[in-house]
Amino acid sequence: MRFQLRNISIKWYGLIAVLLISGIGWGVRDTWLPFVKLNISSIIKQTEGNLADTEGKEDDHSGHDHASHDHGDHGHAHDESTSLELSDQARRNIGLSVGEVKLQTYERTLNVPAMIVERPGRTRIQVATPMTGIVTQVYIIKGEAIRPGMLMFKIRLTHEDLVQAQTKFLQILGELDVENREIARLEKITSGIVAGKVVLERKYSKQKLEAILSAQREALLLHGLSDTQVAQIETRRKLLRELSIYAPSSDGKTDELHLSRFPLRQVSSTSEDKISQTRNHVSPYVIQELDVYKGQSVQSGQKLCVLADFSELYIEGNAFEQDSNELHLAARNNWAVSAVRQSNQQQPEIINRLKVVYIANEVDPSSRSMHFYVGLTNEIERNKETDDDHQFIDWKYKPGQRLRLRVSVEQWKDKIVLPIDAVAQEGAEFYAFLENGDHFDRVPVHVEYSDQFSVVIANDGSIFPGDAIALSGAHQMQVALKNKAGGGVDPHAGHNH
Repeated sequence: MRFQLRNISIKWYGLIAVLLISGIGWGVRDTWLPFVKLNISSIIKQTEGNLADTEGKEDDHSGHDHASHDHGDHGHAHDESTSLELSDQARRNIGLSVGEVKLQTYERTLNVPAMIVERPGRTRIQVATPMTGIVTQVYIIKGEAIRPGMLMFKIRLTHEDLVQAQTKFLQILGELDVENREIARLEKITSGIVAGKVVLERKYSKQKLEAILSAQREALLLHGLSDTQVAQIETRRKLLRELSIYAPSSDGKTDELHLSRFPLRQVSSTSEDKISQTRNHVSPYVIQELDVYKGQSVQSGQKLCVLADFSELYIEGNAFEQDSNELHLAARNNWAVSAVRQSNQQQPEIINRLKVVYIANEVDPSSRSMHFYVGLTNEIERNKETDDDHQFIDWKYKPGQRLRLRVSVEQWKDKIVLPIDAVAQEGAEFYAFLENGDHFDRVPVHVEYSDQFSVVIANDGSIFPGDAIALSGAHQMQVALKNKAGGGVDPHAGHNH
């Protein structure tokens, strides 16, 4: 009975303590109640702000077109300090171009100085007179382009040996004609009156004359006459007094260079016909040198002019001896070579898809350099025909011009390759500018390799294939961001010269 009374008394003691504490707390409510209300209000506001930020990020992500990418979100939140909006004028001022990021093969190159040179034995053709004589007409002028079959010179022959050879040739022709008529007359006579032995002797004489005539014909050919001209002498029975020298054909054949079979091409007097013939009969040969004049006496073998064909040239590269292995590797694999030519324009001219023709088999002992040669197909920049029917062409590439060759010596596949102007540098950081709607977001990137024209960006998620990115003007955009933030920037920082 005591045990139960004790337990009941303990419960009442606890209840009395709770009521006492509650009464005291209620009595001092003015002290602690404002503090509790303030904390609850702060927690509610923070929760509402987080919900609003979450909804805003979802809207921004849906507005940026990455739904077509498999890589998902870039993970870059929009930040005004790294975002830049350009006006149309600003885009034109910096020459902004936007392109798509693509995976491609990057070719590490060997850069060497080079110069455009002629092709030995092919670029220049020397025209010489095959016979002694006096120049009576010069139809060409220095610098003009000649057409196939165009008459260049006329020479009055004064070569004594040639005159004698022609005279002997005509004499044998006359004797042969007499012998043929005599044989024909004897064969008509009755065989009983004239013995067959006489006819046989006449035929033997004819064969001897034919052999001598054949030898004389060969002698005329050795003097420089063509088969056509020898046949002309035989038909007309007149000596050749004048030598006409025509232009070679456009295929480069020179067997009929001096005494061509081509007829003198008649040029129409109408301007439309002249333009049509100019376009259809463009010859690669240009009169590079002209060494004779009208009335000049020339000896056999003397140079009359020099023709130059600049349609195909060589680029002579000068590599160092230690680059020999890489150079031979590129030649064996038939890797492409590009040439860079500086011009008055802001951007240098790049000539792509060139091939190594051959590598020299010796090293220059003085400079320790090794020459190699790349084929170059020339282009006509200007084709003009004057009123007096002289045609002039201007070739784009000329021997003596200096440039640089970029020979591919190593290939890296599936790399993000951007132009050098697509990346801006500030200290140890490199930045690219990703197009995001009407503005550009600056994105830090890792540059694995760079040369004078390109940079290789690591495929680490900073940018993805398919992204629209600024391919030029990155340095100017970086300067604009610094100015927007109110900080100064070195105008030469991150700008590669």
